[in-house]
Amino acid sequence: MAIDAFVDRYQKERRNTESLKWDALEERFEDADLLPLWVADMEFQTPETVTNALINRIQHGVFGYSLDNADYFRSFSAWQEKRHNIHLQKEWLRFSTGVVQSLYHLIQCFSEKGDGVLIQPPVYYPFFHAVKDTERKLVVSPLKSENGQYRFDLKDFEEKLRVEKPKLFILCSPHNPVGRIWDEDELLEVLSLCKKHGVLVIADEIHQDFGVGNKKFVSTLNIADGSFHDCLILCNAPSKTFNLASLLHSHIIIPDDKLRRQFDQRIIFYQQTENNLLGQLAGQTAYETGEEWLDGLLGVIRLNYEILINRLKKFPAIIVSPLEGTYLAWIDLTTVIPRKKIKEIVQKKAQLAVDYGEWFSEECEGFIRLNLATTPTILKQAVDQLVEALESYEGEFN
Repeated sequence: MAIDAFVDRYQKERRNTESLKWDALEERFEDADLLPLWVADMEFQTPETVTNALINRIQHGVFGYSLDNADYFRSFSAWQEKRHNIHLQKEWLRFSTGVVQSLYHLIQCFSEKGDGVLIQPPVYYPFFHAVKDTERKLVVSPLKSENGQYRFDLKDFEEKLRVEKPKLFILCSPHNPVGRIWDEDELLEVLSLCKKHGVLVIADEIHQDFGVGNKKFVSTLNIADGSFHDCLILCNAPSKTFNLASLLHSHIIIPDDKLRRQFDQRIIFYQQTENNLLGQLAGQTAYETGEEWLDGLLGVIRLNYEILINRLKKFPAIIVSPLEGTYLAWIDLTTVIPRKKIKEIVQKKAQLAVDYGEWFSEECEGFIRLNLATTPTILKQAVDQLVEALESYEGEFN
């Protein structure tokens, strides 16, 4: 589907729809007039087939206790196989209300209070919250950056495994916010180190469908022909791909029998085990009918990234990390603005609501994360406002 056709067909006005991104600006940023490019959802409606399936089900009018749809796994596994060459078995699959909620459950299932949990900042900030809220010990092995290109620091990673002895490692793949799709060799190295040191890997692969560069996403499930299934649990969901977050439906994939039994024995203490009827229906329909929609969306995201890069050429010192996966641009403004001035320039002068770098790592004050899953018109307006604010700031000292 052509980009203009996709945007015209699917863009939606989201103000006054109980949208966290648009309607919580006063609460979160103390300014309701900001242009929001922060929280990772989209200004595009889900495929019409999904909406129609939900309408048909709602018109039935009964929302009592429900069974899992027997066809769900077939649709989900067919998508995984076609898009990512992932071969699933039905008994591996468990459901949750969201990937963040899954992290809380998995941390509690597979570690005890005081145990170490390793993460790699800058990283999605709920990782920090999940570790601290469950009273585990936060262990960090920061990613290394060379001119905005991030990679694992394997020496530090193994040192943290050896010295801190964490029970769990939470991997973000593709990585939010730095936009990396990890190479197969990179994943093999970190998984091998975790297995060597007896560390269980929880892989957040919710952005798996957003390969926007030339790299192809490789799931941790496929590394070394599945040799790490005994120390790996994977989380993903249709919610990020098809803009379904409020329907509270996600997957936990546990290939290992022993880990699966342990999860099943403990999860009953943390949540109800019934599934979300409408969330599952939406996900199934999206997997069955949403491929053309997703391909159209990916075209919009690629265009928006090009717009961002081209408009920021006025400030060549700004570092934008190469976007391989996700729809989130990671931007280092520290070469043009003092770190302590970032919010003044971005929020007060440019009138933008963004995710700030320090939310992802204390070391990343002066960075911003910008959401590209919006219309090119909104993205152009946002970048133009940022450029104008930067030019104004620059002019104050010339």
